[in-house]
Amino acid sequence: MARPRRIVLVRHGESTGNVDDSVYEREPDHALALTERGRWQAEATGERLRERFGGERVSVYVSPYRRTHETLRSFHLDPELIRVREEPRLREQDWGNWQDRDEVRLQKAYRDAYGHFFYRFAQGESGADVYDRVGGFLESLFRSFEDPDHPPNVLIVTHGLAMRLFCMRWFHWTVAEFESLSNPGNGEVRMLVLGDDGKYTLDRPFDRWRDPEPYGITG
Repeated sequence: MARPRRIVLVRHGESTGNVDDSVYEREPDHALALTERGRWQAEATGERLRERFGGERVSVYVSPYRRTHETLRSFHLDPELIRVREEPRLREQDWGNWQDRDEVRLQKAYRDAYGHFFYRFAQGESGADVYDRVGGFLESLFRSFEDPDHPPNVLIVTHGLAMRLFCMRWFHWTVAEFESLSNPGNGEVRMLVLGDDGKYTLDRPFDRWRDPEPYGITG
């Protein structure tokens, strides 16, 4: 099994929906573009990624949303060194089709009270639903490592919630631990690095907005 030396998770740059939530009433979530600031964020992240990868090959997986594709293009990675696969299981949490801003704000308040992992949006998904599809993607990713010529780097361009749930699934975090974490900022990176002991570690933690509140002891 040719496990990659590093698995890099990147949240897309700032999108029009990040600065004006009324846009969801006029445009589909998947069609929202990066702002000028978002393109700058992505370009800055790309500069660091190119330095990190050097001349090594990279297996790239990208969410099917416009803002993630635009983020990936802004990295300006060498096309001779990458293979890109669009991966629908890495898409944003579904909150419904045409989103009424006031209704979404109300449901977000309900979600904060009920719990981000278990609360399901009325016409969309819960965090648990996203966890299940991210888990399915991870199984496919593991199978890809069976290729003896697998690239030494994996790059995943996705969304903040998917990044946290990917790490939750990989490192077997509890729901309480997940609930205590904040999303990374736009264009932020988290990296899983393979150590000499054959185990992956996270290069830096996610910010916490509260202490975990578990129902019981695990581990």
